[in-house]
Amino acid sequence: QVQLVESGGGLVQPGGSLRLSCVASGSIFSANVMGWYRSVPGKERELVASIGSGGRTKYADSVKGRFIGSRDNAKNTLYLQMNSLKPEDTAVYYCNVVILTVENQFAPWGQGTQVTVSS
Repeated sequence: QVQLVESGGGLVQPGGSLRLSCVASGSIFSANVMGWYRSVPGKERELVASIGSGGRTKYADSVKGRFIGSRDNAKNTLYLQMNSLKPEDTAVYYCNVVILTVENQFAPWGQGTQVTVSS
């Protein structure tokens, strides 16, 4: 059974930084492009960063230049360094597989980690 456990969220002032972590159990991590998603009530879940197995990254325009995704395949851990945070970054952040082909499928979603950017 695959489990995803996110951590590292919190309350931070605009302009501040946070580092999120996601530990994945099971076999999905090394074989897949993994991503960070965020969810805000009333909006569709948004993919903000994807990290390939070799470390190649891709970002949503809304976070480009501010967020840095990385992964440690030996530890089955995904990271998201979030800098220059803005109030609009407030969301619950999740990690999961990035769906690129019909062979990909999401793992069960974890509980996420709340990020609140406010003064």
